[in-house]
Amino acid sequence: MAILKRGLAGEPVKRLQEKLGIEVDGEFGPKTEEALKTYQKRNGLAVDGVAGPDTFAHLGLYELILLKTGTSGEAVKKLQRALGVALDGQFGPATEQAVREYQEKNGLTVDGIAGPQTLACMPVFTEITDKVVEMSQVSASMVDAPIQASAPAQAAAPARRSIWDTVKSFFK
Repeated sequence: MAILKRGLAGEPVKRLQEKLGIEVDGEFGPKTEEALKTYQKRNGLAVDGVAGPDTFAHLGLYELILLKTGTSGEAVKKLQRALGVALDGQFGPATEQAVREYQEKNGLTVDGIAGPQTLACMPVFTEITDKVVEMSQVSASMVDAPIQASAPAQAAAPARRSIWDTVKSFFK
């Protein structure tokens, strides 16, 4: 998950709602969508009611930026510029391979996904600091119980997980 849209719920939605100055219930419903569209229109962003990397960056929610295959926009172009690959704004196979190579060379987890930890190592993403990386993690107890329950009983759950692990779907 690299975007927030209607029907999703979790900690990233709460942070979005806080930034938009609306009621914080953690559910991306019609009020959140309308507030987001208003923000996007007022700030010259694509008005689609979907919060992705470019909207997160504009809002200062750098801890929510997660660039991976299928992601597009200015944040992807910035990543491509840092990696020295073609600047098309589309995170495709070439960008993923360049991210994997960058991660390997820099001692990072090699997954081909450019999240806060990878982006913090790149000088062009100066807004993504150690504090932002820390904010991109939540305590394991904030992650839904079914996800934790699937781990083997003898293995200790990690103390920190990605904030994106808290996202779930809801329908009303």
